Amino acid sequence: MAGKKILLVDDEPKVCDLLKAYLVKDGYEVIMAADGKSALEQAERNKPDLIVLDLNLPELDGLEVCRNIRRNSDVPIIMLTARDDEVDKIVGLEIGADDYVTKPFSPRELAARVNAVLRRPREGVP
Repeated sequence: MAGKKILLVDDEPKVCDLLKAYLVKDGYEVIMAADGKSALEQAERNKPDLIVLDLNLPELDGLEVCRNIRRNSDVPIIMLTARDDEVDKIVGLEIGADDYVTKPFSPRELAARVNAVLRRPREGVP
């Protein structure tokens, strides 16, 4: 998956640094954002191949970020969040997430999920 861009959106620097290390090791280019507004700007500017998105963000929460992105794009989104209630998971998936991972999480498992999602063919993308 070398050369693919991942937008990592989380307001916890330790989470970002840990995930970035795993994703870079797998050959991805990682772009980071720490709030919802920056996430939308980075998504527009960098056109990532996948977004890892926290729900509890300053400025604009992850659900609103997901809704905004889905208006214009079908980029895969993996939600990574401390919200582990069944209703939160269902809402996240229904508004457009491709996967939903709860914190605490295994960075190796999340990297494997990123790889799995990116292996899937996307409509309209050769």
